[in-house]
Amino acid sequence: MEIRIDGIRDGEARAILRGALTIQHARAALPLLLDALMRGPRIEFDLSAVSALDAAGLQLLMLCKREAARVGCRLELVGHSEVVVEQFELFDLAGYFGDPLYLRPALQAGASP
Repeated sequence: MEIRIDGIRDGEARAILRGALTIQHARAALPLLLDALMRGPRIEFDLSAVSALDAAGLQLLMLCKREAARVGCRLELVGHSEVVVEQFELFDLAGYFGDPLYLRPALQAGASP
């Protein structure tokens, strides 16, 4: 899991998550993601390059969403990869996060990619 913070300006930042957000990487990712929440009143977590996501990764994202609310930071999850969308749907978490999920037309129609 690689996490890169980009575009810190006007109190807004973007964290780009790349690779597997899984139990093997959750412990190392947690302090980096929590630190990103302290960079301003708004941050986006770009999930477009997340290649794997398990229950530990989902819990990490849920923790970040709660912590962001606690410290007054607006956290938005954007650019959901297909893996992320599949897990959010499997665990019915789209409503929990409250961020729009944009799917490719083939996925919206229920066709296989």
